[in-house]
Amino acid sequence: MYVPNKYEFFWNTSAEQFRQRMLKEYKRFWNESRVSKAKQIGLTQNQVITIASIVQKETAKVDERPRVAGVYMNRYNNNWKLGADPTVIYAIKKHRNDWDVIIKRVLYKDLELDSPYNTYKYASLPPGPIAMPDISSIDAVLNYEKHEYYFFVANVENFGYHKFAKTISQHNRNKKQYVNWINKQGVKR
Repeated sequence: MYVPNKYEFFWNTSAEQFRQRMLKEYKRFWNESRVSKAKQIGLTQNQVITIASIVQKETAKVDERPRVAGVYMNRYNNNWKLGADPTVIYAIKKHRNDWDVIIKRVLYKDLELDSPYNTYKYASLPPGPIAMPDISSIDAVLNYEKHEYYFFVANVENFGYHKFAKTISQHNRNKKQYVNWINKQGVKR
């Protein structure tokens, strides 16, 4: 029910007043237009938030979020596993009960972790959000870019962004470039 934004509260705001204000802001955020968009793309509000949380963790680049959301929607709409690294990272931290661990690299062995949050192992959406997505991520899902991309990997030529691919062979070429770069950096975990 919490939508990250700027809110003004006074020091003497009670927990009940805070909750009521957050509910009011949630209802204001999920206006008729956003609710209609969610229905048009076949998602509930909670499903939108869950996918938006993955998009949020996948890219910090706000201008890239609709394209990343489009990849996940293509996979979701075609009954593919989402295959999202941020969900695996979340699953690892939840499994270890160590939310402070920094994971720089997802390893193949990590993809075998038995968790409903592991979207490499399970085809459905995770049971809930993996983070609190901001408005740009939520709107990126509601207005996702329509394209034919199913794959993406970090772009080592334009840091912070990704290279997108329509086919697995295109993706494997992009992935090879990324793996070579990351191995040269000596990133272990």
